[in-house]
Amino acid sequence: MAAEPERRTPVGEWNRGPEAAPDAVVAEVFRAERTRIVATLIRVTGDFELAEECVQDAFAQALERWPREGVPHRPGAWLTTAARHRAVDRLRRAAVEAAKLPLTLSDPVEDDGFGDDVLRLIFTCCHPALSLEARVALTLHTVAGLAVGDIARAFMVAESTMAKRLVRARAKIRAARIPYRVPPAHLLPERTGGVLAVLYLLFNQGYSAVERWELCAEAIRLTRTLVALMPDEPEAVGLLALMLLHDSRRAARVSGDDLVPFAEQDRSSWDAARIAEGTALLDRVLRRGQPGPYQVQAAIAACHVAEGGPDWPQIALLYGRLLELVPSPVVALNRAVAVAEADGPEAGLALVEALADRLSDHHLWHATRADLLRRLGRSEAAEAYRAAAAVAPTEAERRLLERRAAG
Repeated sequence: MAAEPERRTPVGEWNRGPEAAPDAVVAEVFRAERTRIVATLIRVTGDFELAEECVQDAFAQALERWPREGVPHRPGAWLTTAARHRAVDRLRRAAVEAAKLPLTLSDPVEDDGFGDDVLRLIFTCCHPALSLEARVALTLHTVAGLAVGDIARAFMVAESTMAKRLVRARAKIRAARIPYRVPPAHLLPERTGGVLAVLYLLFNQGYSAVERWELCAEAIRLTRTLVALMPDEPEAVGLLALMLLHDSRRAARVSGDDLVPFAEQDRSSWDAARIAEGTALLDRVLRRGQPGPYQVQAAIAACHVAEGGPDWPQIALLYGRLLELVPSPVVALNRAVAVAEADGPEAGLALVEALADRLSDHHLWHATRADLLRRLGRSEAAEAYRAAAAVAPTEAERRLLERRAAG
């Protein structure tokens, strides 16, 4: 069955009533449209920093003018125009740039026959000339809109260090004249791995933070676009299936602002259309016989939402296969969870304890150990939950772990 195409909230179709406060509309437009507006400004100016500053100025104008003048019919278009005018003013004031103005703001981008500015932006951020660390940081900041301080904490470096890295990454894009485009077909394979990783990172930013669901929708939309561009790339199809299967449980994963554990989720609220589409994509791509990490993860996600409940022995086997493809301690931890479900908590706990040297600063290691200790009736469980809560990356996860520590 063909799925409904992913639909972005069109500019000007905000679900706002006449009573909606202008600042609330600005906040909503910022969440849903900021990345697209930034991507458009980067396309027309060719300058990351100028684009971000001008978009920021446009939102500041909106906060000042909309309460007096009313919210425009198409707020996203208004902001794009305001940001563009701001860029024109900035460039006109710069004497060196004045002579270049007609060319700079016409359209400096080569025609790649591809109209999605955000996907162009991701391919630019994922250029192989940049280090992997710079690609991830630049994408998190420019595409996902994360603050420099938040990215610095994720990388465990000082905020000033991360700010300098971002400046260097943008400077390298300018100095190396990295084109702002989706690359031609013969260059796509060397870029695909990085782009898929960034798209999944974008999805996970939304999936792990209750208040950022729009990032999941945007990641799915962009991955659909990528699959349309590269229909024969099995890992792109596998990633789309994985996102859809995870996203099918969106409504059941939260209650208010709190996370709901998998075992306590209401299966009747899972999105059957998402599950059907994700499963169909997975079945189709696995028939090609080229299973990669995203396809295996999608197969695991499909086992979780299968009729009759999770098939834990099969999930444990799949994690074993994934561990061969991606030998990371986090994958090993997930395999331990599956083994615990298939063979009992004692078998799982032995595998978890063996990962202590590599994961003892990770909240998921403490949380998994705490769950298994609780199931075994061990008194150390509460202390383990508190240790997990102390290093949890989001408020929702911290609250869940503290509730469990309290019994």
